[in-house]
Amino acid sequence: MDIHKNAGLTPRGRAELVRRVQELGHSRKAVAADLGVSPNTVRKWVARFQAEGPGGLEDRSSRPHRLRQPTPEAVCQRIVELRRRRCPGKQIAQEVRVSPATVSRVLRRAGLSRMKDLDPPEPVRRYERERPGELIHIDIKKLGRFQRTGHRITGDRTGQSSARGRRDGKPWGAGWEFVHVCVDDASRIAFSRIFPDEKKASAVAFLKAAVTYYESLGIKVERVMTDNGPCYISGAFAKACRQLGLRHIRTRPYTPRTNGKAERFIQTALREWAYARAYDTSDLRAEELPRWLHRYNWHRPHGSLKDKTPISRLGLAGNNLLRLHS
Repeated sequence: MDIHKNAGLTPRGRAELVRRVQELGHSRKAVAADLGVSPNTVRKWVARFQAEGPGGLEDRSSRPHRLRQPTPEAVCQRIVELRRRRCPGKQIAQEVRVSPATVSRVLRRAGLSRMKDLDPPEPVRRYERERPGELIHIDIKKLGRFQRTGHRITGDRTGQSSARGRRDGKPWGAGWEFVHVCVDDASRIAFSRIFPDEKKASAVAFLKAAVTYYESLGIKVERVMTDNGPCYISGAFAKACRQLGLRHIRTRPYTPRTNGKAERFIQTALREWAYARAYDTSDLRAEELPRWLHRYNWHRPHGSLKDKTPISRLGLAGNNLLRLHS
């Protein structure tokens, strides 16, 4: 309870006030003088205690029990109707002939205080394919190459954007590399490789490598989902899908949640692999990727799989586990 710093009485003080009047028989005037309040205040709390008991000594809301002139329901409905037509508050007040404060109060009660409340976000639709291989998600993440520990670890950005940004003859940056990732929709088994670019040749090579990897686990890939990047809408990628017998599904523009499993995997990879520790060079970071992928698929509990590993979705027998797990 937030008591005013100059409050004369708290609930405990009110109880003491009542005790002095009723049990000790002190006069209201004497109690008021001792506690630094008016006799009317003493009279009020004693009367409230007699009517309601100890609960009457607690604080109450200052809101009146009944408004003298409540806003008619027809007016409230009219305010909401105009709001749904995207009218601003002051325009509504002028048209309905009420104060802007009344309009604000009615709209707040209706949950329409802000214009964006008229267009609530689309509810999250989660889906999962029934068996591994029905659908794989593919995406690309661009990472900077480096020859020394970067600013994410050291916090030092000095000279990174300058042609003179070299120390000990070593440049800060060394171009870019592109992490191509793939996640199976049903099992969450992931596959990833690093390529020097995100062009169609690299996309096709990664697609073939991903299909080969899943086949090594006994998974037959049927569909592939990508965004609308240039490498994925190219004729070469479409031809590769036909040769592999894959149906290519593209996401709607500006709708990354459609390919959300790949997006979420990229976040995990950045947190647990790319930025997990201070690599001396980007080549050392690339060498760590296969080891981290093995832990992700075989040993890391996955939240959406009830804390089981992705490989557990395959139901492998003992012989297959010994053959595949290295």
